[in-house]
Amino acid sequence: MAVVRPFRALRPVPSVASAVASVPYDVVNVAEARSLAAELPLSFLHVTRPEIDLPDETDPYAAAVYERARANLASLREQAPLVVEDTPSLYVYRLRDGAHVQTGVAGCYSLDEYDAGVIKKHERTRPDKEDDRTRHMETLGAQTGVVFLTYRQQSAVDDLVARISRDEPLFDFTAPDGVQHTVWRAPTPLTTALSAAFDAVPALYIADGHHRAASAARARSAAAGDATSAGRDRFLAVAFPDHETRILAYNRTLSDLAGATPEAFLKAVTARLDVSPDANPVPDRGHSAMYLAGRWYGVRLAPPASTDDAVGSLDVARLQDQILGPLLDVVDIRTDPRVRFVGGIRGTAELEQQVDGGAAAVAFSMAPVTVAELLAVADAGSIMPPKSTWFEPKLRDGLLTHLF
Repeated sequence: MAVVRPFRALRPVPSVASAVASVPYDVVNVAEARSLAAELPLSFLHVTRPEIDLPDETDPYAAAVYERARANLASLREQAPLVVEDTPSLYVYRLRDGAHVQTGVAGCYSLDEYDAGVIKKHERTRPDKEDDRTRHMETLGAQTGVVFLTYRQQSAVDDLVARISRDEPLFDFTAPDGVQHTVWRAPTPLTTALSAAFDAVPALYIADGHHRAASAARARSAAAGDATSAGRDRFLAVAFPDHETRILAYNRTLSDLAGATPEAFLKAVTARLDVSPDANPVPDRGHSAMYLAGRWYGVRLAPPASTDDAVGSLDVARLQDQILGPLLDVVDIRTDPRVRFVGGIRGTAELEQQVDGGAAAVAFSMAPVTVAELLAVADAGSIMPPKSTWFEPKLRDGLLTHLF
């Protein structure tokens, strides 16, 4: 069963929620974060990316960065202000992006279940990124980044979420990217009922935030035996039902063609696979769209060797096995410096711009992984290829923080 527990959230007062809320720390680089937070003293990016308040040459992993995060959080608590709830609660968090709506349950989820595999993973984590967020948590005594979970839909949970979301929301604002964020605090009786309803959820799945969850587990291990560490056995997350979770494509570009000319590379691809010119840059499943020398080509990927292979059946895996590996010498897509990943939210125009501008020699547009494919890979205990999924819309940092 899945365990979700109420917590005493640190949160902004409603009047400043939109000014505090920020994009997740890991979807922007330092320059982008600095630009977004410029002249916005209440932006939570000052807490999650505190290097933006230090000189440009500052090492982002220097001790001064984490100390600045602690000071910035203390300052924000006074200036915004941020308040701590008087009683533990669960929350309902709705994201609306145009016609797309998804509504999840925000609370503290069990690290025991994370360790035991009841909360399932589909992505490997990098030690350096774990080091960073673990140190950030330990310095602040707080989890500031929200993990995005999904689960197979449960009608009992749906009914309770619907009841809670009929009340007046705690927060309701539209972010600069056009996404509406609405949060309700569940009253105590419905918080209790919602916790009980999750007992029928057999498993949870990390959709986005593998490093945040792994870092929370490490922070707990580091405090093992510490009597003051109550609260570290849980991590902050919002769980959305699978039928509402939306995944966009995660596309790829290559900076060179492994010594081939565009003409020779196109000939090599055509010799292996069915290629059609002047294709739609947004491909159907089982295909990739390839942008080369100013022109889009449709590439029909060969079927997987076994339909029982949850990972090998993914289009991103087939692209690696059929083009990137054999024709472009990409042995490890995680470490090859020629490879860049472009989230589907940026659109295919970004791929064209990279190739036309000379930053890339070829770009591949992919059909998005489905939620069913993600669940199948996680259920099999397997790992997806790196950068297979881009979840959109994103949760905002700063609205709910878990103190420990």
